[in-house]
Amino acid sequence: MERVLGIGGYFLRATDPEALSAWYRDCLGLDTDEHGLWRPEAGPTVFAAFESGTDYFGSRTQQTMLNFRVRDLDAMLAQLRAKGADVDGETQDMEGVGRFGWVTDPEGNRLELWQPV
Repeated sequence: MERVLGIGGYFLRATDPEALSAWYRDCLGLDTDEHGLWRPEAGPTVFAAFESGTDYFGSRTQQTMLNFRVRDLDAMLAQLRAKGADVDGETQDMEGVGRFGWVTDPEGNRLELWQPV
């Protein structure tokens, strides 16, 4: 059986695509080229389905949630707060998995930040 090799892209609708792309670059350090190509560091990727009624993604209208691996969750959350981002006040520790925090981008998309163990 042929298998997928990894995630090839993640696409977002935006009322202002240039501003949203700038937010991801300036707040999260997501540097892409003129075509949106980004070469992330190698590491684990989670693919999981959630119950349709979950509140984990924030708004019930949000059908997916993007999760970014980070080296230092506390430093990333502090950086986001300093830039005025909408950072959730709580974090979560999951034994054997890592630490999690959340931020909402300017278009209302809730993102998860994960510091793996």
